[in-house]
Amino acid sequence: MSDLEWIYGIHAVENALNQQPERIKEVRFQEGRDDKKTQRLMQLCKAKKVRYSVVARRDLDQLFTANKDRVVHQGVVAYTAMNKAGTEADLHTLVDGLDETPLIIILDGVTDPHNLGACLRSADASGAHAVVMPKDNSAPLNATVSKVACGAAESIPVYAVTNLARTMKKLQDQGIWIFGTAGEATQTIYEQDLTIPTAIVMGAEGDGMRRLTREQCDYLVKLPMAGVVSSLNVSVATGVCLYEAVRQRAVKAKG
Repeated sequence: MSDLEWIYGIHAVENALNQQPERIKEVRFQEGRDDKKTQRLMQLCKAKKVRYSVVARRDLDQLFTANKDRVVHQGVVAYTAMNKAGTEADLHTLVDGLDETPLIIILDGVTDPHNLGACLRSADASGAHAVVMPKDNSAPLNATVSKVACGAAESIPVYAVTNLARTMKKLQDQGIWIFGTAGEATQTIYEQDLTIPTAIVMGAEGDGMRRLTREQCDYLVKLPMAGVVSSLNVSVATGVCLYEAVRQRAVKAKG
C-alpha cells in the first residue's frame, strides 16, 4: 500500500515544502485564488522545484469525498509521502543521543486525529524531544493530523511501539522518570519536579491510561479542576503539562 496521501491547508503544505520538498510529488492550487499566501506558495514550489498546477475547486473537493471530516483545504493540496512513525529501537537511540534533559510525551490510545495533531503541535512548540504512542489503538499519521499539527507532524519525532509498557520500562532504564496523568492522583503536576529527565503519559480520551501503562509509571499526577467538568481535552492537558515542564526548566536555568 502506498504511503502517498493528499495533505491540505496553507500551513501544512508550506511546512512540507520547507522541510521535506523531496517527498512532495505535486501541489495543486484552486483557480481564482490570487491572495498573497497562494502566491507565496507558488513561488515556494518554483524555488523547491516542485511541480504544481491550478485546478477548479470541485477537483480539490473531490479528493476528499471519502473523508469523514469536513475538509477545509484553503485552496491548496499536496500529494506527498507521509512521514512514518519510528520504532522502539529508534526511540531509544534518540534518547541515548540527547545532549539535553529529555522531555517526552507518551500518548496511550489517542485515537482522534484532531487530538493527535494538536498534541504534536504542543509537543513541537514546547521543545519536547519525542512523542510515543502504541502501534494499535492510536490515530494514524494522516492528512488530518498534518493539517491540525500545522507542520509539527513533519518536525516532531513520533514513535509507534508494539508494547508500550515495555517501552516505558526501557525508558526508565535509560534514566527517564515517568509521570502518568490520572484524575485520582493525590499530587498535581505543579508539585512534581519536571526538570529531571521526564516522560509524561496522557491517557486516551474518556478512558484514561490502561492498567499496565498506569502500573509502569513512577508517579501519578493530576491537573487541578476547579469547575464542574471532570477533565480537560487530552490535547489541552498535554499542552498544560508540557509548558509546566518548560516553566520549571526555565526557572532552573536562571539559577
